[in-house]
Amino acid sequence: MSKIRRWKLFWMDHWVKISIIIGSVVLIAFSFIGMASLESYYRNITLAQLPLQILMVILNSVIFVYLYMFIFRGGFAKLDKKNIKANEVNVKFSDVIGIDEAKDECWEVVQLIQDHVRLKKIGGRILRGILMMGPPGCGKTYLAKAIATEAGLPFLSMAASEFNEVFVGVGSSRMRQLFKKAQRLAYGFGGCIVFVDELDAIGHRRVFNQFGGAETNNTQNQLLVEMDGLSGRQENIIVIGATNANEDVLDPALLRPGRFDRKVYIRKPSLEGREALFKYYLGKVKYEKSIDCKRLARKAIDKSPADIENVVKESALIATRNKRDAVTIKDLSEAIERIELGMKQKLSVNDREREMTAYHETGHLIVTYLLHPRDDVFKASIIPRKSSLGVVHPTPMEEWHNRDRETLMADIKICLAGYVAEKLKYGTTTTGVTSDFRQAMNLAHTMVWMLGMGPLGLVGDYTIYREDRAMLLSEEIKLKLNEDVDKILKSCMAEVEALLTKEKELFDRFARELMAKQELDYDEIEAIFAEYGKVNPRRFNLPLGTEPPKG
Repeated sequence: MSKIRRWKLFWMDHWVKISIIIGSVVLIAFSFIGMASLESYYRNITLAQLPLQILMVILNSVIFVYLYMFIFRGGFAKLDKKNIKANEVNVKFSDVIGIDEAKDECWEVVQLIQDHVRLKKIGGRILRGILMMGPPGCGKTYLAKAIATEAGLPFLSMAASEFNEVFVGVGSSRMRQLFKKAQRLAYGFGGCIVFVDELDAIGHRRVFNQFGGAETNNTQNQLLVEMDGLSGRQENIIVIGATNANEDVLDPALLRPGRFDRKVYIRKPSLEGREALFKYYLGKVKYEKSIDCKRLARKAIDKSPADIENVVKESALIATRNKRDAVTIKDLSEAIERIELGMKQKLSVNDREREMTAYHETGHLIVTYLLHPRDDVFKASIIPRKSSLGVVHPTPMEEWHNRDRETLMADIKICLAGYVAEKLKYGTTTTGVTSDFRQAMNLAHTMVWMLGMGPLGLVGDYTIYREDRAMLLSEEIKLKLNEDVDKILKSCMAEVEALLTKEKELFDRFARELMAKQELDYDEIEAIFAEYGKVNPRRFNLPLGTEPPKG
C-alpha cells in the first residue's frame, strides 16, 4: 500500500513534467516527418529560420515563466523548501552526545511514532507538537534530525524568520504552503516532521493594536490553525519548535494541549557529558593519547556542545599553525583561552602602564584564589586582549546552578581588587577600573534591590516599582536600599584592602612574575602560593581566608 501511495505521490508531483516530455517527443517526431515530406527549397528556408524561431520561443518562455512564478503563483509568498528524506538526514541518537535527559524524552516520541497503529487502537493520538527549549549550541536542531532519522520520516526544516516579510499575508501564505507540502509527504511516507527553528520569531505573545505586529499575528494564527488540524487531516504531521527564549515569551495559545504540549528542556551538558563530547570531537582529529578528557571537562564548565566542538577545531588549527602532527593539551588550553579571552594583540605598552596592569591583575588573582568559595584561577595575563590590557581568567571548581550571598560578595571583592591594588601600590588609580566598578555596583544593586541580601534585611524585589509604579516606593525606602548598596561595596573594599596589605610580599611577588613572564598558568600560580604556605581553600575545604594547619 505504501509503495502505491508513493507512486501516486510521485505522479501528483511530476505529472506536468512527464506530460511535457511526452508531448515534446511527439511534436519532434511529427516535425521530422513533416520536414522529410517538403521539397528541398522549402526545407532549406525552414531550417534557416529555425534558430530565430527557437530564440523567440525561449524568450517568450522566460517571460511566461517569470509572470507565472511571480504573479500567478503567489509572488513573494512562494515557498522554495525541499523535503529531506530521513536517510539523507542520517543523524542517529547515538550521535547526540551530552544531553542524555533530553534524548530519553525524545526517544519516547520516536517510539510513539513507530507504534502509532497500536496507539490508535487504544484511542490515543500521536503528538502534534514538541517544543525544545534551551541555550544556543546545545543540540536542538541535531536532536530534531535524530527523531526524523530514527522514525524514518521526511524532514522539513525552516527558520521562523523566513515567514516574516514586510508584505502583508506573505507569512501566513508560506505557512499554508509548508503544511500542504508536509501533508503530501505524510500521505506518501506515513508521517512527516516539520522543524521550525527560533520559534519565538513568530511565536511571541501577540500584539492586538493598530500600531504593528499584525503580520506576525497572522502568521502565528495560521500556525495555530494548521496545528489544530481544522482541515480534517488524518496524516501524522509532527511539528518540532526550537527556541532559546524563555517559555514566558511565547504566546499561551501555542502551549496549550493539542499544540506544543510536549516540552523538552535541553540544558548544557554535565561533567560526564562534557567528557563524552571531548572524546567524540577529539576522535575526529589526531591528538596525543596522554590528554585527559576528564580534566578538560572540568575546565569547560558551562560550555555547550557547540562550544566544545569549537575548542577542538580551534586547537587543531593552532597545532597546524605550530607545525605539529597532533593536538596537544597545550593547544587545547590555548584554544580555550583564545575563545574565552580573545586573540593576543601586539599593542605597545610603556613600562609604567605595564607595571600598573601587573599590580591590577595581581589584585584580582590573589582575591580570587584566597577569597572566592567556588572559582579558581585558570590563568593570569598582562598581554593585551580585546579591549583590556590584562586579564585574570577564573574557572569554577564544579557546576553550580544558583549563586548564594557569599559567592556574590566574593565576586564584588574580585571586581574591587584591581582598584584597591592600584591605590595601595601607587596612591592613584586608572580608567582600567571602569568595567570592574560597573560590574561590582550592578551585583551589589541586584543583591539589595532584588534578592533581599542587604545588611538592613529589606526583603523583596523592589525593582518592580520602577517606571510606571515608581511613586509606590517611598523616598525613605529608596534611601535605605541605596545605603545598603554602599555598605556592601565599602565592606568588600575594606576586606580586600586588609588582605592585600597583609599579603604584601606575595602581592609584590606575583606582580614581578607577571612582568617577567607576561602570563602565569594554573600550575605556576599554585606553586607560588605553595611557596608562601597558602593551600587551595576550595580543594581542601578550608574556611576562606584561614591559614592551613601546620604540618
